[in-house]
Amino acid sequence: MSNKSDNSISSLKKEEEFINTEYISDRDHSSIDENYDEAPDSANNPFINQVFREKYAAIYEDAKYECRERFDPEFKWTKAQQKKLTYKLDFYVTLLACFLFTALQMDRTNLGQAVSDNLLKDIKLSTNDYNTGNTIFYVCFLAAELPSQLISKKIGSDIWIPIQVICWSIITICQFKLNGKSSFYVCRALLGIFEGGFIADMVLWLSYFYTSSELPIRLSFFWTAMYITQIVNYLIAYGILHMGGVHGKPGWAWLFLIEGFITLTVGIVGFILMVPSPVQTKKWWNEKGWFTEEEEKIIVNKVLRDDPTKGDMHNRQGLNLKMIWEALEDWRLWPIYLIGIVAYMPEHTITAYMTLLLRQMGFSTFHTNLLCIPYNVLKIIMLLTSTYLSEKFSSIFLICLIQPIWGTICVGVLRFWKGSLVNHWGTYAVLTICLGYPYIHAMMVSIVSRNSHSIKTRTVSASVYNMFVQAGAIISSNIYRKNDKPLYHTGNAVLFAFALSMFPILLGCKWFYWKLNKNRAEKWDAMTPEEQDYYIKNTTDKGSQRLDFRFAH
Repeated sequence: MSNKSDNSISSLKKEEEFINTEYISDRDHSSIDENYDEAPDSANNPFINQVFREKYAAIYEDAKYECRERFDPEFKWTKAQQKKLTYKLDFYVTLLACFLFTALQMDRTNLGQAVSDNLLKDIKLSTNDYNTGNTIFYVCFLAAELPSQLISKKIGSDIWIPIQVICWSIITICQFKLNGKSSFYVCRALLGIFEGGFIADMVLWLSYFYTSSELPIRLSFFWTAMYITQIVNYLIAYGILHMGGVHGKPGWAWLFLIEGFITLTVGIVGFILMVPSPVQTKKWWNEKGWFTEEEEKIIVNKVLRDDPTKGDMHNRQGLNLKMIWEALEDWRLWPIYLIGIVAYMPEHTITAYMTLLLRQMGFSTFHTNLLCIPYNVLKIIMLLTSTYLSEKFSSIFLICLIQPIWGTICVGVLRFWKGSLVNHWGTYAVLTICLGYPYIHAMMVSIVSRNSHSIKTRTVSASVYNMFVQAGAIISSNIYRKNDKPLYHTGNAVLFAFALSMFPILLGCKWFYWKLNKNRAEKWDAMTPEEQDYYIKNTTDKGSQRLDFRFAH
């Protein structure tokens, strides 16, 4: 074997490379001109290995991967080129994703503003009925996750996502006529069906344009848009709710009607703007498309060098039952699913009741909506900060520990503080700080995508993770009960226990993936260069089972 192979094998023995990279190339890059300021995504090239290159080139051709004509193992680009292109991607792709997300968040959260305007009293519902309605929503949301992903993978995210937005906006408009328990339950169910899967569908679409290291901060922008939307929503609600009495309709009815038409417009615009892939951006109104041919090559090759399996299916290829089962049985992702069911219970419970709690403390309808703005601002700051730190220090699960530290303190105060009945502003301050905690959802969605290691697994795993999140939301919707009012001591004790349980769960996940990587590194190191090439060419291991794959943690 050549000296290059020997140099590569010695470099593979570095533990940091095993932990922080997902793919291991068994050739060095000594041929690169030292004066050429090559981008890391260009230099970290597993296709330098001829065996690896030939295997995946054949896979891309067999799969009819839509970007295969831009695949070039010899292609190089500079840091400056990638930086300029990243700004362009963020403008066309991330900004569009955030724009569409505003439609989800507007129609998903306006129930809280409607409740502050006496919706429950007007249609004769108790708080337990309200809990049931939220439970119905989350059950339907959960049930729709995987079917939505399968539809999206078959007909394309660029087609299915706008359809989803338009469908749920029409249902939101129909809530203008809510008149009792039955209509309330039906609307909650239909909203859950059409909103379920939207986030996973959007994450799959984003993964066509970004690498695993680029995705977390983009997802944090995604959820930042959600909280900005909530802030704007409270301001809009403050104005619309003043329309109460117009044509004999309450303010909450006008809220559903107007915001429904806003999101309907977003859905229609989505049909016009969304594209199937980086090489399919030309439209009748934009004949040049979003990117030049060189930019398309940079996007395609940086994505494939980060994860070669992203080209083993084309973007209009559905999953069969065997593919779904293989993705579901990937037990290496299940620790992250456990995080999904537990991590967000305090936030889900308190957020759903925030406007009701403020009204119970004597704040007016209009002041209640304005008082919900500060915690969303705090959450944006903490979301961006924690996501940035996780990538800067390459330690996702350890940075996530900030969340249970924050949560146990705040929920502990709510549970054991005796002044909440008389000190309303103090209680409001605690609730605001509690809901402003670091939201780790963007990091978890990113790590599920990163550790899935194939399009088919990523399609299913994103849905399964969100199904676990919704299962947690179903539980959290029933933690505060009518007989526990007004302090909800029993409910807060349950939330405190869930917050505390996140410590062993996060630390356990960190150890689990570190141990898997360590064991694989030892096996890979023990192989000769010939054995490594033979493994790459002939292994039957798939996805995250492969010895040359490393889990992010």
